[in-house]
Amino acid sequence: MTYDTVKQNIWSNAISNYLRTFVGIVVGLVTFRLLYQALPRESFGFWSLLWSVFGYGILLDFGFGFAAQKRVAELSVKGEWHKLSQVLSTILFFYLGVAALMAATVALGADQIVHAFGVSAANHAEFRIVLIVFFAAIGLAFPLGIFPEILRGQQRISTVNNIITTAMLMRMAVIAWAVYAGWGLLAIMLTALFFALAPDLVSAFFALRHMPEVKLRPRFFSKSIMRETMGFSIFAYISTATNIVLGKTDQLVLGATLSIGAVAIYQAGAKVAEVFAQFTKQLQDTLSPAAAHLHATGDHSALRDLLQRGTRWSAIIATPLYVLCAFELEPLLKVLTGDKHIATETWQVAQVLLLWFYSSALTHSVSKRIYMMSGHERRLMWLGLGEAAVNLALSITLALIFKNVVSVAVGSLIPTLFFGWCLLWPWVARDVSLHPWQLFRETVLPSWIACIPSALILGAPLVFPDLQIENTWLRILLMGSAGGLTSLLCVWSGTLTPSERQALRSRFPAPFRKNPPALQAA
Repeated sequence: MTYDTVKQNIWSNAISNYLRTFVGIVVGLVTFRLLYQALPRESFGFWSLLWSVFGYGILLDFGFGFAAQKRVAELSVKGEWHKLSQVLSTILFFYLGVAALMAATVALGADQIVHAFGVSAANHAEFRIVLIVFFAAIGLAFPLGIFPEILRGQQRISTVNNIITTAMLMRMAVIAWAVYAGWGLLAIMLTALFFALAPDLVSAFFALRHMPEVKLRPRFFSKSIMRETMGFSIFAYISTATNIVLGKTDQLVLGATLSIGAVAIYQAGAKVAEVFAQFTKQLQDTLSPAAAHLHATGDHSALRDLLQRGTRWSAIIATPLYVLCAFELEPLLKVLTGDKHIATETWQVAQVLLLWFYSSALTHSVSKRIYMMSGHERRLMWLGLGEAAVNLALSITLALIFKNVVSVAVGSLIPTLFFGWCLLWPWVARDVSLHPWQLFRETVLPSWIACIPSALILGAPLVFPDLQIENTWLRILLMGSAGGLTSLLCVWSGTLTPSERQALRSRFPAPFRKNPPALQAA
């Protein structure tokens, strides 16, 4: 596979990532509304609690999912199918053991767990069954989850996304019918779990069909392969765990140092930043298998080019969206929270977190994904642990001194700025043989300049109050359209190179491939 083919895969995979993300947001909102209205409050609360636990299941991944993706990319290049069979069989049957242990533990302690959650006596029996079924499904998600990782390692992320997107749409349709038919919590949970696991089974068919030489057998389980795989997976696991700490620390600090009400203020302010993060990381998520493939082939010049191009495109995607969100933050918060008035502290928290995610998109998201797959996992682990430790210490210190929510958010922002711009950025610059300022000038600065007209348009109502639009939805529509189209035109004509414009144009439907007169003149 040539580097040009790798780049084509990155773009097709990124587009499918955005489609899956958009469908996921829509399905999530519709499902939330359906179940919120249909289920009794205790049932809905138990549903929400269990699915929140699902997000922490990655801590039991032990980094093997990431390792599977990396080893598939590397060993496929070399044609070492027997060793790949050993690696995947070892991971699969290890996960099966974890699944059995988890299911047995929860089944034995189900009564105590349900009681600890404060479930009423009337629902105790049903919720106990729901709990056991749910954690059995989480256990199965580990061994079955290896198959989407195999497809990602094959750089067939678009295939995974198409399967998941189809399953999400089907799940929404079936749950809508279940609500209409008056199904109970257990039946609805079984439906949701089926459509959560079904994509993994379908992925298994496509993944193994593409590698007929690979066999998954218990006899291929190898302790030596387990030790070898853990040599990478432990670093990936610690890096993933530190990312979770970075994302969840603030809530824990607020709850311990201030109050639960402070957590609510923080969560309200974090909504826009979280959506921003979802929309800015989709391209970066496609870089990991590409980097593993290039590292396995020994194409170091292509890796350096991928690092520089990835950083540049991350800035091109994130900067216009950041400018729009920063200027239109208040109406966006009103839409996402449903509140008619946004408190000053909530707005301040949102601005700090938005800047946190934006800076991370520029300095962390590309470099960490590529370096993790190209032999730098140990150094990344230490950087991640350092950032997490400083984040935690600084957030606690600032919370105790200033006793407000904004200070905790600032405690997360400062380490990200330091580790990103003072440590990761110079590292990237050295690897691409550029001075840090030159790297900034070539990757980030063009996007900043292109977004100046958009910032002037979006900032006009702050200077001229008569331009303020009271209706929230109308303001988002008009200002978002004006700012977004201006950024799009400026980025297209001023930031992208002719070859990049041609490459993007070739992906448009045939009637739209020809340049409009305005863009031709530009």
